[in-house]
Amino acid sequence: MPKKIIVTVLLLFAFSKNAVAQFGFSHEVGVIVGPVAFQSDYGERRNFATNAGNTGYGIGLIHYLNFSYRAECNCYTPETYFNDHFKLRSELSYNKTELQHFGRWVDPDKTSLFANQLRAMRGSTSVTNVGMQLEYFPLSIRDFSSTIGAWAPFISLGGQFSFYDPEAYSLLGDGTLDDFLTTPIKYFGGTTNQGGTVWSIVGSVGTRYKLTELSDLMVDLRFQYYFSNWVDGLNPDPKVYLENRANDWNVWFNVGYIYYLQ
Repeated sequence: MPKKIIVTVLLLFAFSKNAVAQFGFSHEVGVIVGPVAFQSDYGERRNFATNAGNTGYGIGLIHYLNFSYRAECNCYTPETYFNDHFKLRSELSYNKTELQHFGRWVDPDKTSLFANQLRAMRGSTSVTNVGMQLEYFPLSIRDFSSTIGAWAPFISLGGQFSFYDPEAYSLLGDGTLDDFLTTPIKYFGGTTNQGGTVWSIVGSVGTRYKLTELSDLMVDLRFQYYFSNWVDGLNPDPKVYLENRANDWNVWFNVGYIYYLQ
């Protein structure tokens, strides 16, 4: 897996360098960090305790192609709508979330074997993402770049390739699942501790703040939908348990710092 990540990152970097060499774009680099709410088969749907409890963290490195500015001549590119309103963002990010069941089915007054098994279930998932997003800025990028203290709202859409590593276990017995002592019947045959890869679609809304001539602060709220229901390590039969039929997804609130390379 590490080799795949390294190769993918090198390809993204090579693409960026090649684009700059041919068309004269400029670079921006940055870091992001923030809480991640992971929506999975752990817990009750649309439940506040689940959304608040199954929250982890995310960190990332980001790179932008700025179409409005040419670093090699310290000048703006020919003004077009695309150059003045779009940037291409590439990213390498990592998030991890500890998971357990929340909601009415594990309330203290529930004393059945099923409730006890649910309460004892634990899990986690670690996800490494590599991908690109196209960011759209409704306001002029040129005007923002030349005005310290300005704001630049944006929306974005893109795709990512993800490497996930789940862990599912129980506090009962020897800790293994797929055992009648530890595992609720709905999860028999629907758990795994094997990692894998998955594509995802990513969309976000956010804004930049012009901190200095060569640096911005950024906040964005991201929605990431995985094309798999195994990212969390659980996947009960979706034909029988309709409440668990949705694929895994997360919401990530980012705070970032971006620096303009000259």
